[in-house]
Amino acid sequence: MNDKRKLKLKKFYLHPITTFLLLTILVIVLSGVFSLFEMQATYNTVNINTKELEPTLITVDNLFSFSGLRYILSNATKNFLSFAPLGTLLISLFALTVAEASGFIETVTKKYLSKIPRQIFTFIVLFIASTSSLVNEVGYAMLIPLVATIYFINKRNPILGIITAFCGVSFGYGVSLFVGTQEMLLMDYTKNAAMLIDETTHIALSSNLIFSIVATIILSIVGTIIIEKIIAPKIGKYKKEEEFANTEQYSPISIEEEEQKQIEKEKRETKGLRIALIVGAIYALFTIYALIPGLPGSGLMLDMTEKTYANQIFGEKAYFQNAFTYLVALFFIITGFSYTIGAKSVKNDKELIEKINNKLTKTGSIFILIFVVSQFIAIFKKTNIGIVVTTWLASILEYLEMNGIVLIIVTLLLIALSGLLLTSSSTKWALFSPIVVPVFMQANISPEFAQIVMRAADSMTKGLTPLLGSFVIYIGYLNIYNLNKEKPITIRKSLKMISPYFLLIAAVWIVLVIGWYIIGLPIGPGVYPTI
Repeated sequence: MNDKRKLKLKKFYLHPITTFLLLTILVIVLSGVFSLFEMQATYNTVNINTKELEPTLITVDNLFSFSGLRYILSNATKNFLSFAPLGTLLISLFALTVAEASGFIETVTKKYLSKIPRQIFTFIVLFIASTSSLVNEVGYAMLIPLVATIYFINKRNPILGIITAFCGVSFGYGVSLFVGTQEMLLMDYTKNAAMLIDETTHIALSSNLIFSIVATIILSIVGTIIIEKIIAPKIGKYKKEEEFANTEQYSPISIEEEEQKQIEKEKRETKGLRIALIVGAIYALFTIYALIPGLPGSGLMLDMTEKTYANQIFGEKAYFQNAFTYLVALFFIITGFSYTIGAKSVKNDKELIEKINNKLTKTGSIFILIFVVSQFIAIFKKTNIGIVVTTWLASILEYLEMNGIVLIIVTLLLIALSGLLLTSSSTKWALFSPIVVPVFMQANISPEFAQIVMRAADSMTKGLTPLLGSFVIYIGYLNIYNLNKEKPITIRKSLKMISPYFLLIAAVWIVLVIGWYIIGLPIGPGVYPTI
């Protein structure tokens, strides 16, 4: 009997939608319990004018109550429509579907990308993924579906592509070859906290640039080894022909169709690709011109009310930053349409729209998942549980007397642990910086290096929590490409798939940060780990 029960348990799979619903109920109940026991914390913020700390009391908001139920019901629509991944995914999906339906992505993949060795292509994906955090979180919405499609066309398991893109963005979050949004978000908190010790402190935007560049390269190399040597063999091959025999979206071109009129087809593809690339290049040049100030008609994407060029591009109201997802989407849309003109891959607009509709049909389930996840995350944020626990973790540093390597490691682990409940980098650093930066400075560690510790810790656990808004894109696409609908890919399984990547990259982050501190290399132009 016991053996039979164990077998039944092994065959029991909870769909992610069901799991998120249960997690939402759990959070509501916990908010009531924690509120009953008056769970609270006090965090400090830096007053810019007085250069002093101002305490703020935060308590757990009870949603297991009449007023809580009223909030949940009345804000459901708002929570869904304001959920950040929804808009970026919709725009990205439409653009990529146009490019895919036109045949543009397939032609580019077969003519160019298929010739790239697998290890090198994996490195490229990870490199682009980590750099994508330069502007917002477009990497999740754009790269995950794009890489999955390319892997499928290239006869690799698209699930492996999804994992690669997600790991690259999440566990390499905040590093890139350029100064970007992350610096804009963290720098002010670092500077304000540092002024508690030294009012003359100046934090430059480029203060983490050297470290960031090296980290991007190292993480991409190590990540490639992990993907190819550990994760890829476990994921295995993708059985597409048998399961998707009746699905036009994912069916490979038949041998007979390839043999028939192959020469003519290749000519059309070459012509279509040439036109698409020319139009794409013109569009890219236009976008670059829109980022150059001072030329006739230039600066379209710059916020000219800002004084510095970095703020003009990445400031809170910068047009480029806010329009970046749409700009990338437009590239795929115009290249897709341009390709159809030369390749004549569709007869008319009606056929193209029908193809787009057929391909979007497979992604419909992800929006149901997004609705449920948007409620879960909004309700969790409303309870303040994440902020209270993060404040507790940050306060531990005030009571521990540590220096040097031990201080860095403990801080890394505390921030990484808080990332499981609080995914916003800026909010997390707003709570940690008034404690971490002064403690580091008193230990002769520069505030700029404290910011690096924050970025490393934030990346270590970024993709390991369902509270990350873009986690829904990851698990949603895993199930879109999952062939066995009787056994959906659960939250547990989705985390298990990336666990080797998380463990090894977390170790790399720790070694990289500690090694840099010990050697004393510059982390930015004229900036070092120690004061």
